[in-house]
Amino acid sequence: MFAIVRLRGEVNVRPEIKATLAMLHIHRVNHCIVVKEDPHYRGMIQMVKDYVAWGKIDDDTLALLLEKRGRLSANRRLTEQYLKENTSYSSFQELASAITSGSTSLNELEIKPIFRLHPARKGLRTTKKTAQQGGDLGFRSDLTDLIKRMR
Repeated sequence: MFAIVRLRGEVNVRPEIKATLAMLHIHRVNHCIVVKEDPHYRGMIQMVKDYVAWGKIDDDTLALLLEKRGRLSANRRLTEQYLKENTSYSSFQELASAITSGSTSLNELEIKPIFRLHPARKGLRTTKKTAQQGGDLGFRSDLTDLIKRMR
């Protein structure tokens, strides 16, 4: 599974990149989405790599996102009580491992796939350079650190 976090706005963005961001459902800065690893999403990520940070997400970080930022329809919080009553999962950790293994998805469970995050604690280095150049954009092997700072 990949997590994609939008870090830049849409001023002076080419229309095809804006359309790709809309297809990924990350319309605003500091929004995060979790997608599966397949060639279609890799192509979309490659197109918007200068506007997002992305990387692999593990079970613990996904469980943290679900617990802190998971939302249901009508903007209700996702709780463990809801999981126990309406799904076959009893904890966020079980749900996160099921999602990363591919046995279920957020849409099947009627959980919104968008996670609205806070701005990063202690700020970002820069949103004009890639992670390899000392910035925050593009592929990050330490994306879990960024997500934990934005929780």
